[in-house]
Amino acid sequence: MITQLQAVSRRSAFGRASTHRPLCRRWMSVRPEESSPIAASRKKVTIQHLHAMRKAGTPIAMLTAYDFPTGRACEAHGIDITLVGDSLAQVCLGYPATTSLTLDEMVHHCAAVARGSKAPLLVADMPFGTYHAGAEDAVRSAVRLVREGGVEAVKLEGGLEIVDVVRKLTGIGIPVMAHVGLLPQRQAMMSGYRVQGRSAEAARGLMQSALALEDAGAFAVVLEAVPHPVASYITRRMRRAPTIGIGAGAGTDGQVLVWDDLMGTWGGHEAKFVRRFGDVRGEVERGIKAYMGAVRDRSFPAEEESYEMLPEELEKFMNMVEKDRSQ
Repeated sequence: MITQLQAVSRRSAFGRASTHRPLCRRWMSVRPEESSPIAASRKKVTIQHLHAMRKAGTPIAMLTAYDFPTGRACEAHGIDITLVGDSLAQVCLGYPATTSLTLDEMVHHCAAVARGSKAPLLVADMPFGTYHAGAEDAVRSAVRLVREGGVEAVKLEGGLEIVDVVRKLTGIGIPVMAHVGLLPQRQAMMSGYRVQGRSAEAARGLMQSALALEDAGAFAVVLEAVPHPVASYITRRMRRAPTIGIGAGAGTDGQVLVWDDLMGTWGGHEAKFVRRFGDVRGEVERGIKAYMGAVRDRSFPAEEESYEMLPEELEKFMNMVEKDRSQ
């Protein structure tokens, strides 16, 4: 029996006779990820840079991220603004609505994204209830997101009623991205996720809110679920702050999508404006089924995916255990 084991082991002390892998092979799955040379060469995206993009007519690409891998993807592939969106309540944490998300949870996810996303401007949604009690409440919440979460700016949903809060935050040096139109944090009051600004009066209100928020210091304004002619007109009326559309047509200064919508991993309601640019859900299904099949038929792990030991150590081990059994 020992002779047979020796024959198997002597095929290679640490590798295989048929497959020679380099000595620098990755032995452990938890080895730190190597940085991307593309990401390392990127310049930091600043608010001034975003304003310059608007002036030059270069569309801004914003994408949500919720953890280190998605933040790292935004970093590596050229995204301009990484948004830690409160949509993580549904797509990551399984909550029924964004209103369930706590500030502690948002801080935790922001810190993870911040470790992966360096070059894009990093913005975080302020969760429901963290800025509605007044400017001082908003300051405390925003400071935590900046200090503990590592973000560079915060995003607030609302119109004229939050102008004073925006002015207070920007006055102490915390950049604010405004968000008008469909406000997911207020979906119950709005009777669901409905298009906003379809009537002339409602459209005028959205425009007034966007301009007032810009005057209060907002460096950019998200326009969500707004008729495209209205969004285009608001964009033209903005003096400096770029508009970022989501369901607002192509006339805005930039676009934003939720990661799980873009990648096709979200199984919930799909809004009209969502385009799936990837099929990660399909790849995940294929990968898991292939893995299960390989486990079931014992083709995984293969010999080249298993570790060896020195032949003399294997022989010594077998002698030891045989001796133990005979006693």
